[in-house]
Amino acid sequence: MILQRPSAAWALYVLAHGAGAGMRHPFLEALAGALGAEGVATLRYEFPYMEAGGRIDSKPVLHARVREAVAAGRAEGLPLFAGGKSMGGRMTSEAFSLEAPALVRGIAFVGFPLHPAGRPGVARAEHLSAVSLPMLFLQGTRDELADLALLRPIVAGLPRAALHVIDDADHSFHVRKKSGRTDAEVLVELARTFAQWARAVLAS
Repeated sequence: MILQRPSAAWALYVLAHGAGAGMRHPFLEALAGALGAEGVATLRYEFPYMEAGGRIDSKPVLHARVREAVAAGRAEGLPLFAGGKSMGGRMTSEAFSLEAPALVRGIAFVGFPLHPAGRPGVARAEHLSAVSLPMLFLQGTRDELADLALLRPIVAGLPRAALHVIDDADHSFHVRKKSGRTDAEVLVELARTFAQWARAVLAS
């Protein structure tokens, strides 16, 4: 696990990786840095299959690792949030839909993978109604794994969920040059949006 805790940290985000890249992926490193600039500590961790270099684990194994990481995060004594990039975020919410976590204040998805690319569907979101926590969905308009026409009504139907859309961003939150923005600026927006949402959750 990798803990990044700024001196004035006011919250901790337990951050899981996506299916194909581990906790040291440059995007996660950059996101952790941007969150740190907002006073948000991060605890990055890996699923067993990524550590072993093998095939993806079964869901019970993935869910168990989520709970282990959250338990480790509690030791920091900060208000706790959880989630992650793509599959990591989805495994977090699935784990919490089966067993409500202690002390976790909310879940943030950095690109919720609603469906496989080119195969629109909503089955992956069915468990969300069983999650009692506030949820933040950070999504790009060019994300091939989340058709916004399908995702928007799902989020709207959840009592404590918010959706923040990044114009022109793909599933990796890359934006094209013609967007007039840089990937670094997108990272700042992601971190600031998370921080604003987390502060609102803690104040509620």
